[in-house]
Amino acid sequence: MCGIAGLAGGDAVRHEKTVAAMGSSQHHRGPDGTMHAAASDGRAVLAMNTLLIVDPHAMPGPYRDRATGILIAFNGEIYNWRQQAAAWGIEIGERETDAHFLLRAWTKIGPSCLDGLDGMFALAVYDPRAAKLFLARDRLGEKPLYWRLDGGRLAFASEVSTLTGYGSAPLVLRPEVTAIETPTGVDTPFQGIQLLAPATLLSFDVPTGSIDQMTWWHLENRSPFTGAYDEALARFSTILAEQIPLRSPACDFALLLSGGLDSAVLAYLMRPPVCVTVRYRGQDRLDESSTAAVIARDIGAELVVVEPDHVDFTQALPHMLRALDYPMGNASTFSEHMAYRKISDLGLRVVVGGLGPDEFLMGYVRQALVLFEPDAVLNAGLEAYRPLAAKLLHTAGEQDGVG
Repeated sequence: MCGIAGLAGGDAVRHEKTVAAMGSSQHHRGPDGTMHAAASDGRAVLAMNTLLIVDPHAMPGPYRDRATGILIAFNGEIYNWRQQAAAWGIEIGERETDAHFLLRAWTKIGPSCLDGLDGMFALAVYDPRAAKLFLARDRLGEKPLYWRLDGGRLAFASEVSTLTGYGSAPLVLRPEVTAIETPTGVDTPFQGIQLLAPATLLSFDVPTGSIDQMTWWHLENRSPFTGAYDEALARFSTILAEQIPLRSPACDFALLLSGGLDSAVLAYLMRPPVCVTVRYRGQDRLDESSTAAVIARDIGAELVVVEPDHVDFTQALPHMLRALDYPMGNASTFSEHMAYRKISDLGLRVVVGGLGPDEFLMGYVRQALVLFEPDAVLNAGLEAYRPLAAKLLHTAGEQDGVG
């Protein structure tokens, strides 16, 4: 995990100390170096928090192209950067990384280089030749990026809390935060601070102060699959297995392992040296550590079991709140926090998890309630979901004029 921050405007260089402070506030995102750099025309200052994975002796960012003055700050990982460097005729030094590749790709191709990237990223690029700042996020928005316009200057950062301390306008909570307890869309809890949407490229023209946003990638529309279940399973398995080599870390890493299919599949495909699971004493119904132990033993991995208690929760809560930026209604964040802390204690910098498949493969019972109707779920004997099913049936009845 790295971090980026900065601002662009006609007098940006006068606020260099402000950007340095913004970067310092995110130091935990990049413990191997927090640095900032001013653009050659003085209209932008970029900061970057660097976490070194590939080469522990690499130079922290931001990075500058000497010929054009283009400046880049980068957070994330480009999985196919070596392949794309070869395809685009970009030379990469032996000790250079995907950030250096991105700088050269942008210098050579421009924003259209985003189309060829396979990875998770948030980046900021300033081009002094056009006096423009560009911000971009990956296709699905895995890496965060927030921005704020104030006094004719655009400021950005990897964390909302970094931007709450910048700007002359007072911070005001959005009405929906107090009404429905969560921001919606690209909004954050604070008026004036926005989340850059996934697969979005924002350009800020410094001389005019104009902002343009475009979606640089769209999910393809495809015809529904009409083959048999076995065909779908085989095709999905092939696609998943093909992606693993490109995404497997080239260093020791840990896998967050539960008793679920997501992390189990990753365990067998990636063969991590260490697996970490969380359990709570007295919560046998939720304890999946025995399944995790079977998987870890089967692949020859060390299993580390974390057992937090109420004292750990009390001590961890202030740290969690600071790290989350704003409230998140999911109790699993505590388990994740304790697992990550243990992994850090083990000296590991890379973690793999199975987050996501349950959502896009419709793996939750609440999704089955909608897809197959509540009665189907109740008939399956899932009594714990009877209140939710009853609520859905009541809502459906009201919409049909029955309730």
